[in-house]
Amino acid sequence: MKKLLSLFLLSTLLMAVGCKEEKREPVVIDTTESDSLQKIITQKDNELNDLLTTLNEIQEGFREISEAEGRVSVVRADERADKGQQIREDIQFISNTMKRNRELINKLRQQARESSVKHDQLNVTIENMLKQMDEKEQQLQELRTQLEAKDIHISELDETITALNENVENLKTESNEKSQTISTQDKQLNTAWYVFGTKKELREQRIMEGDRVLQSNFNKSYFTKIDIRVDKEIKLYSKSAKLLTMHPSSSYTLTQDANKQYILRITNPQIFWSTSKYLVVLVK
Repeated sequence: MKKLLSLFLLSTLLMAVGCKEEKREPVVIDTTESDSLQKIITQKDNELNDLLTTLNEIQEGFREISEAEGRVSVVRADERADKGQQIREDIQFISNTMKRNRELINKLRQQARESSVKHDQLNVTIENMLKQMDEKEQQLQELRTQLEAKDIHISELDETITALNENVENLKTESNEKSQTISTQDKQLNTAWYVFGTKKELREQRIMEGDRVLQSNFNKSYFTKIDIRVDKEIKLYSKSAKLLTMHPSSSYTLTQDANKQYILRITNPQIFWSTSKYLVVLVK
């Protein structure tokens, strides 16, 4: 599993870097830009190493838990009373290791949220780990029942189960809250606004004042909100069109349809909206 996770994160990193390079194709790369790209690659290497380190620690924790469970199973099969202390020690070890694994999973989620590496699949991996923790909880519940059936009542085990139930519920709640926060932030990052109109219309809404654009308290409700990942074509319904806000020329095209009316096609959304999340187009 470690190798699969490592391969997945490495491929994700390469895809992310590949996308960055593709987006910069229209720009002539000088020495400064080359250095910047190298810094991006180095940053992603460091982030990948951190993610892999935490993943490996979590997987090692699961291995140690399984190993301890195996020892408990062997001791439980021995009917001698003097084995109770060994069972208690193994149960405590399992409890501590599971607690450490939960903390590491939280750490991994934080690293994924702060990382510039695309982490959709990593979030799925984290959820699978949480499911694995749930399975471990169920196994401890079953172990408790089996021990009580043999009159091996361990108070530490009761405390472990109670704490585990509380932590699992807290972790699920925290996961849902963070997922909602990430979703909201992602939506905000991919939201933009556009407007097109005649000089008179733009001045009436204080969007344009003289030759200046978006310099005063303009009417934001006059703009149309879009998702830049989805909306990449804007029909301007005019035979004359001029962009008043600054957007890299390599990131869009202005073409005319069969009626000679202009259509703005955004060919590279990330670059197009990098300078401004507001688009103003002057039409006649």
